[in-house]
Amino acid sequence: MAKRPRQSEEHDSPWKDALQLYFPHFLAFFFPDIHPDIDWSRGYESLDKELLQILRRAKLGKLFADKLFKVWLHDGTDCWILIHVEIQAEVEKTFPQRMFEYHIAIRKMYNREVVGLALLCDDQPDWRPMTFWQERWGCRIELTFRIAKLLDFLSRRDELETSDNPIAAVVLADLDAKDTRSDPGDRKNRKLRLAKGLLRRNWSADDIRQLLGLIDWLMALPDDLDDAFQSEMHELQKEKNVPYVTSFERYGEKKGLRKGLLLGISLALKFKFGAAGSRLLPKVKELGNEELEKFTRFLMKAESLEKVREYLS
Repeated sequence: MAKRPRQSEEHDSPWKDALQLYFPHFLAFFFPDIHPDIDWSRGYESLDKELLQILRRAKLGKLFADKLFKVWLHDGTDCWILIHVEIQAEVEKTFPQRMFEYHIAIRKMYNREVVGLALLCDDQPDWRPMTFWQERWGCRIELTFRIAKLLDFLSRRDELETSDNPIAAVVLADLDAKDTRSDPGDRKNRKLRLAKGLLRRNWSADDIRQLLGLIDWLMALPDDLDDAFQSEMHELQKEKNVPYVTSFERYGEKKGLRKGLLLGISLALKFKFGAAGSRLLPKVKELGNEELEKFTRFLMKAESLEKVREYLS
């Protein structure tokens, strides 16, 4: 996962990952009127590299723009448009102007229709910027963009917990993270509740692993509570007979890459395969750092101890 150098970016990044993984679900959840107009059978394209080039050429200063997607319309024409999505974690006076500048730069580059959407993740209920305009002497420019506000979902927890849309789980994690800023014990309990809810859903192992990673990122815990959370999660995964899905990347970031990966692997071997799995740890320690990272990805999906032994031999 990417480094997180500033507070707003630290919050934005999990949502950017969620957009990359679940863009159609994001639109269906927050902008349900837009979703059916898109021909999803033709797929969609994420234009992150192109967006960065656009902003550099436009010389817009700090490059905080989030996501740009190319989609085809479901109207019988061979027409594609661009959807620009911003994740905004903090109240920012100049945010509407930034949306306008990005819109103009994107449209200039592609000469295509651009739709601007923003997800507001701040904690100010009344801050709802939707328009940038400028006028003088009868000359006026204006941009209106669409917004969704996370705080609007505070009273809809039951609906979120039963939703089949994976974005609902990310919304819950975000709201719970805000609500437990000063109570890490409560955060740990809520995080465990969310994780248990994911494990009960009829979702693929990859979806569960990805969502747990996003929740893990949004709802960071102090080391002691995090260790307790991981221990309870391992017991739960063992009881439910589900794949090991904890975040090796987070262990690596917190404890040092090699040490963190070895810790995660040792826990996974123990709880997936018992004592026989733990006995493979000396063999694992012979792997170089690059091989160790590859092995963690393999172990997440490994279904038998024999497969693990074959991999290590």
